[in-house]
Order: sequence, then C-alpha cells, then structure tokens
Amino acid sequence: MLLMSGVALGAGISSYALGAFEPKIARKPQYGDQNDVLKVKEELRLKGLQVLDDPKSLETYGSSPNSYHPSSSHSIVVKAFSTEDVVTVVNLARKHKLPVTPYSGGTSLEGHFSGYSENLGGICIDLSGMNKVIQINEDDGDMVVQAGIRWEEVNEELAKRNIPLFFPLDPGPGATIAGGIGTGCSGTNAVRYGTARGEWYINLTAVLPNGEVIKTRRRARKSSTGFDLTKLFVGAEGTLGIVTEVTLRLAPKLPTSVAVAQFPDVQSAVSAVTELLRSDMYTHIQCVELLDVNMMRAINHAGQSNKAFADKDSLFFKFQGSPSSIKETSDLVKKIVKKHGSSRFDFARSKEEAEELWHHRKVALWSAMAWVGDKDVKIWTTDVCVPPSKLPQLVAETKQDIDEHGIISCVLGHVGDGNFHALLAFRNDEELEKVKGAVHRLVHRAHSLDGTMSGEHGVGVGKKEYLVEELGEGTVSLMRAIKQTIDPMNLFNPGKLYPEKDP
Repeated sequence: MLLMSGVALGAGISSYALGAFEPKIARKPQYGDQNDVLKVKEELRLKGLQVLDDPKSLETYGSSPNSYHPSSSHSIVVKAFSTEDVVTVVNLARKHKLPVTPYSGGTSLEGHFSGYSENLGGICIDLSGMNKVIQINEDDGDMVVQAGIRWEEVNEELAKRNIPLFFPLDPGPGATIAGGIGTGCSGTNAVRYGTARGEWYINLTAVLPNGEVIKTRRRARKSSTGFDLTKLFVGAEGTLGIVTEVTLRLAPKLPTSVAVAQFPDVQSAVSAVTELLRSDMYTHIQCVELLDVNMMRAINHAGQSNKAFADKDSLFFKFQGSPSSIKETSDLVKKIVKKHGSSRFDFARSKEEAEELWHHRKVALWSAMAWVGDKDVKIWTTDVCVPPSKLPQLVAETKQDIDEHGIISCVLGHVGDGNFHALLAFRNDEELEKVKGAVHRLVHRAHSLDGTMSGEHGVGVGKKEYLVEELGEGTVSLMRAIKQTIDPMNLFNPGKLYPEKDP
C-alpha cells in the first residue's frame, strides 16, 4: 500500500480527515456595516491612535503595483506602534464585527493585504511603524524585534554595532519579519540556511482574534514542551493572529564571494548544480541562482555594470567561509561547471566586485521591466517549487509553453532547492488572460512533478483555488477547523489562503 502514488495515499488520508476535522458550526461570517466603521473610527481617534481614511490611502493599503489579482480598498487604516495598539484595534473590531487585515512591508505578490470586499473593506492595521530592535543577545546568537522591521534593517543594525552575526532569510527587498512569517518566506540563502519553516524564529508574540496576547515559547534555543505553536503562525498569512514581536535566531557572518557561470542550456546548468550539491564542498555554497537567457539580456540592457555578460543561461553562486575554503570551493565549482558545458566562469576578485555581481540578482524584477521597455508594460511574478531533480523538466516545459503562447518572460530559479520564478509581461487585457492561463498551467505542471504551487510567495487570494488540489480535502478541512477554533467570527484576513468555502 505504501508503494501507491502519493496522490492515492493522500486521498485515503483526506477521506478520513474530512470527516474527522470538518467544522460543524455555521461558517458564514456576519459582519458589521458602515455605521460600525464610523463608530470604530471615532473610538480609535479618542484613544489617540492614528487613523487614515482618505481614498488614496485606503486604495494604496488595499492593493499592490506588483499584484494583478482582484483587490478592494479598506474602510480605514490604523497605524500601530505597539502590541497594545494592536490589541486596542482587535478588541474594537470584534465588538463591531469588522474584518481586520494586517499590513507591513507591502511586498506581497498574491493579494495578501487587500480589503475584504467592495462593500466592506474592513480595518487595515499598518505594522510598518513597529520596526524597533528590542534586545540583542549576542552571546546567545539571537535578537528580539518588533515584527514590522524589514529584514535588511535587522542586518544593518547588527553591522552598525559590529556584531558578526546576521539573519539569513533574505526574501525580496523591503519585506518585513511579519510578512516573512505570514507567507513562509525564504530567499536566495535557502540552499544553505533553509526557510521560514526552519528554526529561525525562536518564538513570537501574537494578538489573537479574541484580543488575547500570547507568546509561543521562551527564548531557549530548543524546547520539547508541547506543540510548536511558533510554526502554527508561519504560512498562516495573518488569518490566525497578528504577530507583533519575534525572537530571531542569528547565524555567524562569514566572508563571502560571488561567481557567475554560463551554459548552453538550463539542463546543463541544473545538472552541474546537482553534482555540486553532492560534493564535500556543499556547505560552502550559500546560494545558487539560475537566470535564464532572457534575464541575462535584461541585466545587460539595464546597464548597471561595466561587465557585459553573454546572453546565455547562467548560474550565480555565492560562496562562504575562510578565504582558503572559498578559493577551494571556487576551483571545484569551476571544474564541475566546465564538465557540464559552461563556456565562461567569472569569479569576483574583490568585495566590491562581488557586491556588484550579486546586485544584478537582487534587482532582477526591475531589470526585466526595463528590458521590456514599454512604459505600459506590467510584470506578473509567480513561483512554484519541485524536487530539484525535476527542475530542468519544469523549466523546459514552462519555457516552451510560454513561447507557444507568445508571452515575453524571464526565468529565475533558486536551483539548489527546486524553486522557480517566472516573470511574465503583459500590456493589455488580452495578454493578461494569456498570462493567467500560463500561471494556471504552471501550477498544475508543478503538482504533476510532486511539487507545490508556491515555494515562497504564499497563497493569498491568487492561488487559494489550488489548495485542495495540492493538499487534499482532509488537510484543508483541518486547516479550516484550526481557523474556526481560533477565529470563530472569521475576523482576521478573511478571503485569503482558504478556498472559497468560508472557513
């Protein structure tokens, strides 16, 4: 029986779980109305909280220039600066039965912070002002921060204090700690340091829908006491609680350098990585990033460097360790990539050159937009993840599909862990429909390869229709049961993550 396909086995588990965990009580949310919004607004101002209600702010907080999913403006926006502020807002929201949506960095790509509906946007809590470092415990290798701080600010603060530690999760520029927890983020460092679902969040403080403040555990590096409730909030997308403080685990900051190798095709590049990750120098490889030929064209077109690259599928490496181990690793990588058809290998000879090379990877989205060249162009960014051995097939089939439908695109991949991003360009509604179709087929293609619809971006409103297909009815029913228990009024970020059946 265990040799049956994962789909069949999952269906059996799902059939059991569906009956075991399906919530039995009514789930249709009963919310307040605009009169309740006015009352909450007045009460918040009387309590001294900063409230925004002008149309531009409500629209800005409810939509993103990087997301093209349906969105709605909020009814009001409240700026929070402390856990107590969040508690105040949540208690008023519960009293008046208004939905609550958390907002922090605003970098989401799947519509996570849109208002609830056109008729009732609800309350948006802006956590971006909760950006303070509370405590640094250098000897223990951890620090306590407010959840609205950006991950770059965490590392900048450590560097400013000459503390040789860093927080290794590096999602998109501008992402906050709260947002990274909500979406289960990772980034380019994942091949070496893992993702948000690892051990990088020691504990967190969260405000629950009933207004209660909980802390998931103490600051000890490990604990075998009860459930790991910290991880309950990782990937929950703000639907279970609003995270306000986090204890971050830090890693030693090691010297790094960067190299770029170019290949005749994606398959050759990925096969080289497969061999490298089995080598005894694997622990010195911090990042391995795949940029396809179109992305390299975009980088050259952006002209942010004196160095010109060939328009070829490329791997960007970041090595870490002592100078001698970096050199040894670089020499091994150069040998292996050449074996797999690499025509060029550039190794950064200075810190400045390494930073310049890596900068190209971190600003890939903007390079792609500049390459397309039309001021009216928009870029739909999506991601999926498959077992690393399946990545060449996924990329090849996806590029063929995109080309057949006449879509201009660039491809990025965290090739060391099988995560793949597609940047799809469109200018009008007709091209947008083509892009939506390509994303739909990409998700199903990833599922057919035993992969996931998102390795980093999360579900939001953009991909919730695929959740049952990926996890099974039973698993999703268990998720709904947890949501229903913690948030019976469905106040927190409704309409996100869970499929259209109200949780």
